[in-house]
Order: sequence, then structure tokens, then C-alpha cells
Amino acid sequence: MHTAIGKWYPSTKLMIVLTVTVISMFSTSPVVQYVLFGAAVLLSLFSGTIGKFFSTFFKSIFIIVLFIFLVQVFIVQNEDSQPLWWFIGYSEMGLQTSIDLSSRIIAISSIIIWFFQVTSVKDIISSLEKARIPKKVTFVIAATIQLVPQMTKLSGTITDAQKARGIETEGSLWIRMKAFIPMIGPLVLTSIQQTDERVLTLEARGFSAQMRKTTYYAVKKTALDYLITIFCLAILIVYFVGGPL
Repeated sequence: MHTAIGKWYPSTKLMIVLTVTVISMFSTSPVVQYVLFGAAVLLSLFSGTIGKFFSTFFKSIFIIVLFIFLVQVFIVQNEDSQPLWWFIGYSEMGLQTSIDLSSRIIAISSIIIWFFQVTSVKDIISSLEKARIPKKVTFVIAATIQLVPQMTKLSGTITDAQKARGIETEGSLWIRMKAFIPMIGPLVLTSIQQTDERVLTLEARGFSAQMRKTTYYAVKKTALDYLITIFCLAILIVYFVGGPL
């Protein structure tokens, strides 16, 4: 990332994520959760990723939160449940539970979304290598982070190939399901092939060689990174000394 926040050291941004996560886990007030969500929104705004942030949020987290709300309030039976129609009821306890759970999910997931949108994989790998993490562990972490984007890109390529061959891939849910089933085979086989090619490429570059390697890309930790880390630690200390809200 080319913004000032995007240039922060990965461990600095991870410290912010851990601070928000810990406070969210120990807090019992939905207000605190929404304040943490607001902090994630502000970070995304100053990082220049606010559009991507809300796009990802509404496509994933919002749907999960809405599902939890509907199930907890209208489906799950509690002591104060009042029947409305058939198996659907209304519960004040379910409403409070859904608010508590959904606000916690919103706070934690939003800061995680921000982290991955402002932190590139090469920055994460560089910081892990500086921390003397074993190469194999670093490779597994990098492959895991890149798995979903690679599978998404690959499925898009396969879908375009199916369209070029006259296969109907858009329309009703049934049509899309029929188009998805033939795509599973090429998706899995191509993923295996790409993994094999990646392994051969790494071995050709001396991945398993028992010697210290140099790198052409490295991230540097600045004084601001140390200040932000200390500030996050201070927030956690004050939060727990003063008593979780």
C-alpha cells in the first residue's frame, strides 16, 4: 500500500488487530463494539480503502450478522418467546443475545478486513523472514493467505472458458448450479497442477538449501511503528486496570 498507514510495519498493524480483538472479546457493552467498528472504518478511510472495506463488509459480514439476528430473535426459542406464526416467534432475550454477538462479530471482523486490505502478502512474508520464522512455515502462511484470491481468479478463468464454449453460466440459481458442477473438476486439477509447478519453481531457486538467503525486498520498522505498538499496549493496560467495560 502506498498510503502512510499502508506503509506501517505488518506487526504494527497486527498489534492494532490484537488490541481491538482483545478489547472486543472482554467487553460486554455493544457500545464499545460499535466504537471499535468505527475505529476500523476510520482506519480504512485514512488508508484509502473505504470503498473496498464496505464492499467486502456488506458482501460477507453483513449477511452473517443479519442471519444471526433473524435466527436468534425469531427462530431460537427462549423463556420469553412469544409465538407470532407457525414456528416463528419473538424473544427479547434473543434480541439482546443477537445484539451482543453480532456487535462482537462486526468489531473483530472489520479490523481483520482492514488488516488484509492494507497489508500485502510480500510485506507479511518479509516481516516473518526478519523474525527468523522457518521458511516452510512462511510458505504455508503465504499459500494460505493467497488461496482464496487464487481460487477466485481461477474460477473466473474457467467460467470465461465455459462461456466461450457456449455453456450457460448466468441466469437462475438452478442454471448457475448446473454450471458450477462441471467447473469443480478443472478447478481442482488446475489447483494441483499450479501447486506442483510452484514447488518445482521454489526448489529450482534453492528453497531447501541450508544457507542464509538474501532478498531484494524488505520492509523496515520505523520509530512510528514502535510508538503505535507502545500506544496499543498502554490502551490494553489501562483497559484491564480500569476494568473491562
